[in-house]
Amino acid sequence: MNLTLWIVAGVLAAALLASTSKAFIPREKIAASGGEAAQWIMDFQPGFLRTLAALEFLAALGLILPAVLDIAPVMVPVTAVCVALLFTGAATMRARRGERKTLAPDLVYLALAVFLAIGRFAIEPFAG
Repeated sequence: MNLTLWIVAGVLAAALLASTSKAFIPREKIAASGGEAAQWIMDFQPGFLRTLAALEFLAALGLILPAVLDIAPVMVPVTAVCVALLFTGAATMRARRGERKTLAPDLVYLALAVFLAIGRFAIEPFAG
């Protein structure tokens, strides 16, 4: 179970890191190159997108570093709860926009974050 939870944390961290590009690439370019799945980005101001990217970056770090460095490893499941809230917001936004095809990945990431939070809080917590 420990290995599975590490893999889930790594997958979530990689997904979060990949999505931080919105902090550096103009939203018009993302919308043009991302097709239908990226049109949501035009609904938000660049400042909000940079803030969201910064939070995603911090979340990616929070899923891995506390356990690796053995400094406050309880932050891993706490961060997983925050990531679940992030993806709840993303799924809600996609559902309101009627983007059913792009809703599925957000729901999968949401499920992974919930699994990680439950796993690290109750099933296989870090010793310490």
